[in-house]
Amino acid sequence: MNREAWQSLKKSLFFSSEDVAGQFGVTRASAQVFCSRQVKNGAFIRLKKDFYVLDERRPYLDRQDFFAIANHLQVPSYISCTTALVYYGVTTQAPRAWYESVALKRSIQYDAGDATFSYFKLKKDCYFGFTKIGPFFMAQKEKAFLDACHLSVYGCYAFDVAALDMDRLDRSELETLMAPFPERTRKMVKDILCRI
Repeated sequence: MNREAWQSLKKSLFFSSEDVAGQFGVTRASAQVFCSRQVKNGAFIRLKKDFYVLDERRPYLDRQDFFAIANHLQVPSYISCTTALVYYGVTTQAPRAWYESVALKRSIQYDAGDATFSYFKLKKDCYFGFTKIGPFFMAQKEKAFLDACHLSVYGCYAFDVAALDMDRLDRSELETLMAPFPERTRKMVKDILCRI
């Protein structure tokens, strides 16, 4: 396998067997076999089927790199819940190397090395309130709070409300954003706001 192709992989945040086939000038089937061997050898980390990160690059990835990877592991999705609240400084209570996202397709978790990527499914009516920041999509801080409350109300998420700095959230923005959410979610949000 040629050196230029390896250099190209080293520059890629993530890649597939199709990318490997293109870089190394081999068939897709050969690239799939090559990727499987490299996972067994420890050179590649498989994040999910046909989605890889170069192991030697892993220690140099920063938080924003992991956010971008999270967005691509499941499309469409955006970073939300406690992960987004930590990003905005609303809380410090989040496990290290744990990346939470909201998605339209399904709830699922991917464990890759020391990183965990969790996805929580939301109905289309509640899938909004995010923006692109550099290479990734991130919930607004108020929307991240609402997503966490909504998932918590339905028993899908453990949420430490006591650890939040609620002064960092805009109440009027919360009122606007929570309109499409079910009554149970709106009630939880109102109860939290009444206590502070």
